[in-house]
Parts: sequence; structure tokens; C-alpha cells
Amino acid sequence: MIAAIIGPEGQAAFGLSGAARLARQLPRAGMRPGDEAEASVLLRADHVYGAGVLTALAQAAPGTVLIDAEGRAVGARIDDESRDWARALVGGHGAAEGLAPGARALTGVELAGRYDQKLRKKADPLVMPARDRVAVERALFGASYKGVTDLVTKHVWPRPALAVTRFCALRGITPNQVTWASLALVILAFWLFWTGQFALGLVVAWVMTFLDTVDGKLARVTVTASKLGDVLDHGIDLIHPPFWWWAWAVGCAAIGDPIEDFALVMGVIVGGYVAQRLEEGWFIARYGIEMHIWRRFDSLFREITARRNPNLLILMAFTIFGAPREGLIAVAWWTGICFAVHLVRVAQAEIARRKGPLTSWMTAA
Repeated sequence: MIAAIIGPEGQAAFGLSGAARLARQLPRAGMRPGDEAEASVLLRADHVYGAGVLTALAQAAPGTVLIDAEGRAVGARIDDESRDWARALVGGHGAAEGLAPGARALTGVELAGRYDQKLRKKADPLVMPARDRVAVERALFGASYKGVTDLVTKHVWPRPALAVTRFCALRGITPNQVTWASLALVILAFWLFWTGQFALGLVVAWVMTFLDTVDGKLARVTVTASKLGDVLDHGIDLIHPPFWWWAWAVGCAAIGDPIEDFALVMGVIVGGYVAQRLEEGWFIARYGIEMHIWRRFDSLFREITARRNPNLLILMAFTIFGAPREGLIAVAWWTGICFAVHLVRVAQAEIARRKGPLTSWMTAA
């Protein structure tokens, strides 16, 4: 399917003009840029669009017009019968009143809905004029952010991550380069924990978690996400946390404060981590949705569940008070508690499934 990009350019965002951004987005939505005479979709270059909106517009019936929040036509799904009037309407930035009989004007919400399953969030899809670079970059960055995640990623990192993401985008730093840098910090933090340098290791670990936020956002706002980058990023995230906790336990012995029940503590932490991942995988396979998006409680509990960042908060708090060994024991307790909570949720989901398929609370109108 061919999409024609028409009209003047708006403000560039993250170093990409509107036409350049659309040229990267269109193939991911099943389209390619082309001439108006052959196009099945029209899009204005002075707007930015969410990926879901582009996909939905490509799948819409001919005669469907996309309007922005001000009611102006900014895109259209067309055929030979609607080409001329749609081109005049979208190219002239006309109001929806200029529609031909039988056509329909839809907002981004009406066209694509508010639920983004990939990013686990409920929000209005992006259809925005590119007038103010700062506002557009904030909107694009916000649209790239996952809705269900840990409390540090959700509440602490957004503001600095936006600044660093823009810095990287304007200097041509790629998401994969950021990911490789975070891998180097994973290794450095492991060594610092192993040698009992907990305070410095925590600093390095937190920088790593920050870069782990930046690389994904950078990939989305510059439309440069790749399968290799996705595998590398998620592979690092999945594998490294147990090694950090193991190194922490060894570091406690290195400073003369060994964990007496080493095997038990590490068994609970590592076993609990693996078990929780298996619970999550079972939930998806069994019920067709992610565990953390089923009910609002699950989304809120995801903010503090025993994953890397909440565990680092526990370790940091105990380290500040000079008790790194007790911090790791607290992580073991919290891991066990979270495993039990998730086990209960699986049981409750099994009961709920008898009444019908499970759906996310975010899909409700």
C-alpha cells in the first residue's frame, strides 16, 4: 500500500522532519511512501502520528478521514472515487464539514482506540501538529513510554531520560550503542558488587538502569527499533539481575560479613526470580494476556514487584544504613512474598476464566 506525504513540513523533532519520520514509520504500518496518483493513504507532513493510528488508517475503509484535536483533516484512506475531494480536504487542512457524502471523519481515538497493548498503556493515540518542537518531543517521548513498569522507571527516569534521549538523537547515537554501554555497566556493577564496593556498585547499577530506559525510548522516537536491538536489550534485562545478586552475596563475604545461609538466600532470590518469570509466561500462554495488565492491582503491584529496580531500592536503603547483608536477605523475603502474590493471582485468574476470557482493565471504555 502506498501513502503520499503532502503539505509543508512542520517542526523537526528529535532531528527528524515530519516527512522523514513518516518515511520510517510507513513500512512498519504496511505502507511505503509514493506518489499521490497511486496512493491509498494521504498524510500531512506537518503532523506527527502514533504507529497505531497509521496502521488503523491503512486498514480503514476508503473515505475515512483522520482529524486532529482541532477538527482538521490531516490524513485519509482513499480510493479513486474519494481521491480528489480527500486531497483537497487534507491538502487544504480543511475542517471535517468538507466531507463527501458517505465519508466519515474520525479522531485518533475513534480510529485506533486508547489501549496500546505493546506498551501496556491506555492513552490517546498521537495525532499532533508539529508547531512547537518542545511540545512535540514531549508528546513523542510520552507516547514511547510503557504504562506498566517499575516505580523508578515510571516516576523517576522520565524527565532526565527525555533530555538524554534528545541528546543522543541529535548526535546520531544509536539505541544499540546505548544498549552496549549499558552492558558494559552491567559487568562493571557485577565486579564492584563482587568485591564489596556496594555504594559505587549501586551508582553504576542505577546508571545502567537509566540507560536501559533511554535505549528503548530512543529507538521509538527515532523510529530505529530493530529485532537485534530488541533481542539484545531484553536479553540483557532478563539475564543479568541474578548475577548481580550473586555478586552481592559474594561481596558480603569479601567485607567480612558473610551470609550464613548463602544457599538458602540465593536459592530463594534466583529461584523466585525464575519462578516469577515462569508464572508470567504461564499467564500469557494460559489466559492470552500479560499478568501485569489484568487488573489495576496487577499494574500497581508491578511497580514494586521483586524485579531489578525495586530490589536495588531495597539494597540501597540497607546499604545507606551499613547493612548490605541484611539488604540481600530482605530481597530474598520480598522475592518470596511477590512469588506468593503472583501465585494467588494465577489461581484467581483460573477461577475467573470459567466465566469467560480474561481482558485487561485498560481495555474498558
